[in-house]
Amino acid sequence: MYQVISIYGENEPWWFFEDWELDIVEEEVFETLEEAKECYLKKFTHYHREYSMIRDKEDYLVAFWNEGELRYCDDCDEDLQLYKGLMLLKDCKKLSDAGKEQDETVNYRRKAKCCKRPGQSIGSNSEE
Repeated sequence: MYQVISIYGENEPWWFFEDWELDIVEEEVFETLEEAKECYLKKFTHYHREYSMIRDKEDYLVAFWNEGELRYCDDCDEDLQLYKGLMLLKDCKKLSDAGKEQDETVNYRRKAKCCKRPGQSIGSNSEE
């Protein structure tokens, strides 16, 4: 089975940190890769119009964001950029890149995620 998943949070979709699934805001399941690609491309086009910034990686993982769309992290003591992520997965794992099955689980500073998840609903900036 193939999944087209949209996520929203402070991590780009290629990180696959523990509990990354909590950032899922939408998921669609398909029998074939062709059906999943069609859905992925429609969502890609939609999000590209909605967000001014984009960064993609191979294996159908892409992050969209607008500068200034932030969430404050008490643990980090800083504002974190929020991203809309789009992923095309097979059996809830990223599509293999020439047999490479390793997920990225440390950030560009080579540190594991330190932030705790906020106690608010996904995608909201509501007060607690």
